[in-house]
Amino acid sequence: MIVSFVEEHAAERSESVALRFDDKVLTYSALAREIDRAVVLLQAAGVSAETTIAAYCENNIEIMVLYYAMAKIGGTFVPVNAVLSASEVAYILGHADVKFLFTDKRLYDNALAATDSENCQLLEVNTFFGQSTHSTDRVPQVERVDNDFLIIYTSGSTGVPKAVLYSQPSEIAGNASLIDMWQISPQDKLLVALPLGFLYGLSTAASMALQAGCEVIIQRRFHPREVLEAFVEHRVTVFQGVPTMFSMMLEYAEQNELDFDLSALRAVISAGAPLSSDLRNRFNAKFGIEIQDYYALTEVRPVFGKYVGDTNAAPAGAIGKASPCVVIKVVDGEGNEVGPGVTGEILVRAPATTTGYYKAPELTQAAFVDGYFRTGDLGHVDSNGYYYLTGRIKDIIIKGGANIAPAEVEEALLSHPDVVQASVIGVPDQKFGELPVAYFVAAAGKNPSSEILAEHCRASLAEFKVPSQFVSLAEMPLGNTGKIDKKVLLSMWKEHNQ
Repeated sequence: MIVSFVEEHAAERSESVALRFDDKVLTYSALAREIDRAVVLLQAAGVSAETTIAAYCENNIEIMVLYYAMAKIGGTFVPVNAVLSASEVAYILGHADVKFLFTDKRLYDNALAATDSENCQLLEVNTFFGQSTHSTDRVPQVERVDNDFLIIYTSGSTGVPKAVLYSQPSEIAGNASLIDMWQISPQDKLLVALPLGFLYGLSTAASMALQAGCEVIIQRRFHPREVLEAFVEHRVTVFQGVPTMFSMMLEYAEQNELDFDLSALRAVISAGAPLSSDLRNRFNAKFGIEIQDYYALTEVRPVFGKYVGDTNAAPAGAIGKASPCVVIKVVDGEGNEVGPGVTGEILVRAPATTTGYYKAPELTQAAFVDGYFRTGDLGHVDSNGYYYLTGRIKDIIIKGGANIAPAEVEEALLSHPDVVQASVIGVPDQKFGELPVAYFVAAAGKNPSSEILAEHCRASLAEFKVPSQFVSLAEMPLGNTGKIDKKVLLSMWKEHNQ
């Protein structure tokens, strides 16, 4: 069981700090005791190996305690993103057959509106964990079962959220691969500002770090100032985020003319969306830190990244090498494997690979080919084992029969000094089928014209890839995971052009 790693650290290094959150600190021994206490409370409430519970809270320590307690019980845990609406939460509760929903004071009203009291009991975390247990209460011995441990819901950016299933062995194997690649040790301090309602924050960051025995500092939510200050205060060594986070931290420091001593950081990792070379370079120039690319999907992790022991700089545009114990195939449209330098769909078998989609056998079957997960990403590998992503099959814009990868056009736009964020979508066109349209956020005090941006793009892109329109926004619409929401951009375009 995944909780055994916490228990081993508690036995070997009992007073080492496991979790920090606000003013609360739990050592590994205290965390192990809190997990056992949660098991007693949960089972007294009627939770068993056949029960599914969910946590709908802002980031806090209790989410991790519930995660490990359900692992020990053998039940199923559903993390729910704190930014979801009541109707979105209600869908998850019904679809996952959740019997107990844990929430916090801030989200209680939303949770109440989402909960069907006949089928799901609502519990406030502070009240629940505030209950006393007696020293004579023993943690029941639970037989290990093969129940699904996690149900992770996708952001739903392309439709109804998919329910991704994970087992405990997959969680352990995925964490072990990351620990190996990033050389995480008990000497590390890892800051988690990603939402624990998603796999990136819950597993790739928090669970992975606790499996390695290092100190985990959890922030209630992401704020650029708070993260930068926490880096300095706690001498954080490892941080994972999405490009939007790094852009916001950079802008906060630049606009307020502030400097932060981030010399303790040895690994700063970006995933979730393409990281532009311009943002990477500006962040390095300001803070003296090289952001590393990391790639995974909700369904498979890890996939690509940079090995800590690899002193060679990755080639420009490369996402990294295959992570430990990962098997990759690049195939053409007929499913035939292609050689280095040839673009195709990336298929992967990773240490942590979903067992499938909950209540969706047809979707599960379509997602796999001969045991490999179909990522839907296009890319290629070079002769040195570095992988490059060029777009997603479903995101490809087809203009007059020619394929345009939005990520390539976005990279060109972001290389302009007056552009801080960019997103390219395909819009319908009677003549060409589709046309690329670019939305961008300008740097403070700047207002580049469409003509200037088009000319800038022509310097690195073929003419057919240059966007037909450039639309300036004060800010980008973001989805639940912090990624730019292209569905909203397309709706905005339709509203103004149809």
